[in-house]
Amino acid sequence: MDIVKNVEQKCHDCQKKIVIENKEIKNGVLLSYENEGEKMLFFKCKDCFTKSRELKNYQACEVYSRVVGYLRPVQQWHIGKKQEFKEREEFKINS
Repeated sequence: MDIVKNVEQKCHDCQKKIVIENKEIKNGVLLSYENEGEKMLFFKCKDCFTKSRELKNYQACEVYSRVVGYLRPVQQWHIGKKQEFKEREEFKINS
């Protein structure tokens, strides 16, 4: 469960803080979904998980960017290009 450190530790539905001690989730569950080969992790507190196991108010955002001369959804890029996109820096030119 080392990957848990990289995920915001709040309930997806109610934003209640999720308590993790010694790699054990005390008051919730970790949900793992796969979307077009990309793994997504979400926490839900036990109360929200008991009411409904599905994610509410979740919609993946489709991001377009330029790659090799044309616009294309970032989700369709291969792993190397996705990593390059994550490492991009914005520069502002002062006129």
